[in-house]
Amino acid sequence: MLTFYQLQAITGGTVVQLLQDSPVVHLLTDSRKLSQPAGTLFFAIKGRYNDGHVYLSQLYKLGVRQFVVEEMAGLMQLYPEASILQVQSSLEALQAVAAWHRAQFRIPVLGITGSNGKTIIKEWLAQLLSPEELVVKSPRSYNSQIGVPLSVWQLDTNHTFGIFEAGISKPGEMQKLQNIIQPTIGLFTNIGSAHDEGFADRQQKVGEKLQLFKQVKLLFYCRDHELVHEAVLANAIPAFTWSRKQQADVQISSSTISGHKTIVSYTWQREQHSLAIPFTDDASVENALHCLVVLLHRGMSLTDIQDRMDRLQPVAMRLEMKEAINGCYLIDDTYNNDLAGLSIALDLLASQPRRGRRTLILSDLLESGMAEEKLYGEVAVLTKAHQVERLIGVGPTIQAHGSKFGGDTAFYTSTAEFLQQFSSEQFRNELILVKGARVFGFEKIVQAFQQKVHGTVLEVNLDALVHNLNYYRSKLASGTKLMVMVKAFAYGSGSFEVANLLQFHRVDYLAVAYVDEGVSLREHGITLPIMVMNPSPDSLAKLHQYSLEPEIYSLELLRDFLSTARPDVNYKIHLKLDTGMHRLGFTGDDFGELFTLLAQHPQVRVVSTFSHLAGADEALHDDFSRMQLQNFRTLAAEVEERLGYTVLKHILNSAGIVRFPEHQLDMVRLGIGVYGVESTGSEQEALQPVSTLKTTISQIKQIRAGETVGYSRKGIADTDKTIATIAIGYADGYDRRFSNGAGEVLLHGRRAPIIGNVCMDMCMVEVTGIPAKVDDEVTVFGPQLTLVELAQRIGTIPYELLTNVSTRVKRIFFSE
Repeated sequence: MLTFYQLQAITGGTVVQLLQDSPVVHLLTDSRKLSQPAGTLFFAIKGRYNDGHVYLSQLYKLGVRQFVVEEMAGLMQLYPEASILQVQSSLEALQAVAAWHRAQFRIPVLGITGSNGKTIIKEWLAQLLSPEELVVKSPRSYNSQIGVPLSVWQLDTNHTFGIFEAGISKPGEMQKLQNIIQPTIGLFTNIGSAHDEGFADRQQKVGEKLQLFKQVKLLFYCRDHELVHEAVLANAIPAFTWSRKQQADVQISSSTISGHKTIVSYTWQREQHSLAIPFTDDASVENALHCLVVLLHRGMSLTDIQDRMDRLQPVAMRLEMKEAINGCYLIDDTYNNDLAGLSIALDLLASQPRRGRRTLILSDLLESGMAEEKLYGEVAVLTKAHQVERLIGVGPTIQAHGSKFGGDTAFYTSTAEFLQQFSSEQFRNELILVKGARVFGFEKIVQAFQQKVHGTVLEVNLDALVHNLNYYRSKLASGTKLMVMVKAFAYGSGSFEVANLLQFHRVDYLAVAYVDEGVSLREHGITLPIMVMNPSPDSLAKLHQYSLEPEIYSLELLRDFLSTARPDVNYKIHLKLDTGMHRLGFTGDDFGELFTLLAQHPQVRVVSTFSHLAGADEALHDDFSRMQLQNFRTLAAEVEERLGYTVLKHILNSAGIVRFPEHQLDMVRLGIGVYGVESTGSEQEALQPVSTLKTTISQIKQIRAGETVGYSRKGIADTDKTIATIAIGYADGYDRRFSNGAGEVLLHGRRAPIIGNVCMDMCMVEVTGIPAKVDDEVTVFGPQLTLVELAQRIGTIPYELLTNVSTRVKRIFFSE
C-alpha cells in the first residue's frame, strides 16, 4: 500500500506539510470527478486550458486531504489539515506514481499503439483471453498522458494479464508512456493520418510510436505496413507478423464474405487453416486478424480460437445520451461492465444537473478477479458517492449482495425477468444510467425505454464539440473570457445537452436568443450566467425570476425593463452598440438619455457592452470590420466613462476570433465554430464535425427508363434504375432545394443522388449499383459529406442547414 510520505522519493518532490502518513487509494486529476474523498490524492495539473490549483479550495471543503502541487503560496495556512507534496510538474509526478505502481507487478502486459483500432483490439483481446486470464485494461480510450497513468493505477494483485493502449500526438510523448506501461509484449495496429500534423513526417511518427516497444520480448504487427516493418527491423525489435502480401509468420491467402461473416484462409506453421470472423467490414477483419496472431502465438487451439471468435460482438465505442419515456433521460453504456467503466459512467451521471432522481440499472460485473464481497462493496460505495437514488440490479450475483445497497433497490435474476415485469409507469422524469455486461443483452432494456420516433436521428459528437471549444480557447489571450452561443436549440444540436457540456468545461457565459430558451436551461440545472439577446417586454418578469441577463439594445426596451425593476433588487444587463451593422443597438446619439435613465436606477448594473461584426468572415470587408472595431473601442470607452466603472467588452464572433485576434478585449462570443464550421474557411481542417444527420431506407424499387419519380414527375429516369425511398423530408429540415440531383446522401460509403422532388416526410435517391437494402443506414450530412459542401450546393450557409433540422428529429448525444 502506497502512503503519502513515499511520494517524496517516488516523484523527487518535497513533502512540505504532513498531517498524517495516510494511504493513497484513489488518484484524481479532475475536481469534477471526486467520488471518495478518503484516500484520494489530487494532482493539481496545469493544463493548456485549466489549472488544477484553482480547485484546491473546493476539494479541501469536500474532504480531500492529500495534494500534489506545483505552487505553494499560502497553502499551509489555507489547508492546515492537508498533506502537501510540492513538485516541479504535477503531471510528471502522476506519471511517476503510476510507473512505480506498475513496477510492483510481474505479470505479462500488452502495450497497444497505432493510428486506428487500438480500443477495439484491446476490448476484443480482453474478451478472448478472459477465460484463462484476469485481465486489467484501459477503461474506454484512456490512452493519453493522463489517461495511461490512471489506467495502470488499476493494477491489483488479482490480475494476471494487462492490456493498455497508448496514443500520442507529438514527439517525446511515447517515452513517458513506455515508462508507465512497461509492456512485456506489444501490438502495433497500423499507421494512418491521425495526428500527422504533430510530426515532421509519417516516418517520424512511426519511430516515436515504436518507443513503446523498445523493451518488449515480442511485437505483433501486420507486415504489409511497410513503414512499420522497416522501422521494426531498424530497431531490431523481436517480431511476430501476419500479412496478405509478404512472407510472414501467419500468411493470409484469401478473404471471402459469406453472409454476415468473413472466411479467412491462412497458413500457420506450414499448415493451411481457415477462420470465420463474424464481421464483414475491412477494419473489423483487420482488428480480428491482430487478435488471431496473438492467440496463435499463445498456443491456443484452433477450435478454441474459432469458438471465441464466434462470440465476439461489435464494441459500442461510445456512451450515448438520449430522451426516453415519460420525461426520462437515458445514458446508454452497454459497452462493458467493469469497475473502471462503471466509475466513468457514474461520473457522467453525476455531472448531469437534471431534475428528478438518478437511477442505475446495473448487471453483474463479470471477470473482475476480485472477491465478490469486496467487489460489490466497492460498487455500493461508488453508487452512494455518485448520489444514485435508485438501483436496479440484474443478475444472480448482484442480487445475492443486494443487502450492501441501501435505499431504493430492486433485483432481478435476468434481463428477461426485468423486462417481463417492466412497466413504463415506474419511471418518470428521472435520469437513468443503463450499464450492463454484453452477455446480459441490455440493448433490450434500452429499447424498452426509448421514445417511439422514426428512424431519422441527429447524432451529436460531444467529444468533437469539446475539441472545437479547446481549439478556439487556444487562440485566446490569458484572461479573455468566453461566451458561447446556444441559441436556436444550440444551432440545432440540442440546447440542454450542449449547455451542460459547456458548463462542465467551465465557459464563462452562455447566450440564447429568447427568454424561454434561458428558462429551459435554468429548469434543467444550468447555473452559468446567461445573456438573452432578444428579450420581449412581456417576458421581463421571467428574466428576473430565472436570473437571466437581458441584452438591452434600444431606449424603448430599456424603459420597459426599468419599469419592472424593483429598487431593492440588483439587476444585470448588457448594452448592445450599433457600430455599423444597423440591425440592433445604441448609437452615440442615444447616450444622453441612455445614461440619464441608468443613473436614475443604480440597482441596474451594466455587465458588458458589445457589438456585432457584419463581415468578419470575409477579407473583402476587412476595412469595414476595422472601422467597426475602432468605433466600438471609442463607444465602449465612453460607456465606461459615463458609467463610472469598467464593464466587459466584446465584439469578436467565431470568425473574428480567427481573423482579428488583437481585438479580443475582455470576452469573445463563440458561435458556429464550436459546432464544427469555421466560417472564414481558412482553418476548417482544424475543427471536427459535431453533427451527423442519419436516416434509413424505407423501400427499394426498380424503375424503367422513361418512368418518373415523385411529385410533379420531376425525377425522370433516363435508364433503368434502382431507387430507394429514405425516411427524411423537408418537415425534418431537409431542404427542398436538394431536389433533382442537387443533393446527395451517403450509403455504404458511396454517394447516392436525390431523384425527384424532396417530399414532406421522405425523398428518393438513386442507388443503382449500390448493395442497398431496407433499413440500411443513410448519412445525410456528416464528416464525409459536410455541411459546408451541401450549403454550397444550394447557395446557402451551413448555419441554415444545421438550425433547420426539425425538433421532431431525435437527438442522440455520444462521447467516446
